[in-house]
Amino acid sequence: MDFVLRPWRRSDAPDVARYANNDRIAQNLRNIFPYPYTLADAESFVDSCLGADGSCQLFRAIEVEGRAAGSIALCRGGDVYTLAAELGYWLAEDYWGRGIMTQAVRQICEEGFELWDDLVRVYAEPFAHNTASRRVLEKAGFTLEGVLRRSVFKRNEVHDSCMYALLWEESPD
Repeated sequence: MDFVLRPWRRSDAPDVARYANNDRIAQNLRNIFPYPYTLADAESFVDSCLGADGSCQLFRAIEVEGRAAGSIALCRGGDVYTLAAELGYWLAEDYWGRGIMTQAVRQICEEGFELWDDLVRVYAEPFAHNTASRRVLEKAGFTLEGVLRRSVFKRNEVHDSCMYALLWEESPD
């Protein structure tokens, strides 16, 4: 299915509110992603993306069928992690299982490696039980580096998470 990664627009907020207000998405993300997800939450999120420091943050809307149906981002680390960037993403449930996210991950990693010529590593930390997200990363060329046992606390439960990474030299040209 066709999609476009593009910069955010303020007019995306209603689409974000519509698609992000889904507990099946929220249950696999950090607690900063609220549920229920309101228009005010969406407006705040889009404004934060628009105001991001491009020297260390790369936020993109995933546009499908003319609507902002998801989000993908790279955020550079600090201190000893300055040459690494964390990958985060979500996609509207209507579009799951269509190969969109795998391609979006590949595209944003390519963009990040081109934009930041000193970047050596992109990593992601999905919850271990989130097999769909893990499969996206594996199909995009990421390597499972390990399972972090009992590393996250979500909805009053402790879960394992995984560390996946894609190194610059492993990225497709």
